[in-house]
Amino acid sequence: QVQLVESGGHLVQAGESLRLSCAASGSIFSINVMGWYRQAPGKQRELVATITSGGITNYVDSVKGRFTISRDNAKNTMYLQMNSLKDEDTAVYYCKYTDRFFTVWGQGTLVTVSS
Repeated sequence: QVQLVESGGHLVQAGESLRLSCAASGSIFSINVMGWYRQAPGKQRELVATITSGGITNYVDSVKGRFTISRDNAKNTMYLQMNSLKDEDTAVYYCKYTDRFFTVWGQGTLVTVSS
């Protein structure tokens, strides 16, 4: 199995930056996709960005140009650099790992953007 631990969530002011981390451990398959999702209060969980083990990225339109997803395969860690944060970015951010055998979610980390 794979375990995921997110960190980095914090209370920030609008316009500031924050970096989230997701550390994976366990039986990590070399070919996988990791991603960040978020769930705001009263809303459904939505995709933020994904990155394959080969480095191909995908973003939801609302974060393009502000957020950058990356990963360090040697450390089995994925990051989300979030710049120019807005009120509407307030949510619990979850990381997700998918390979041919498993789909695993992290426990979430809270990001609160205050204006």
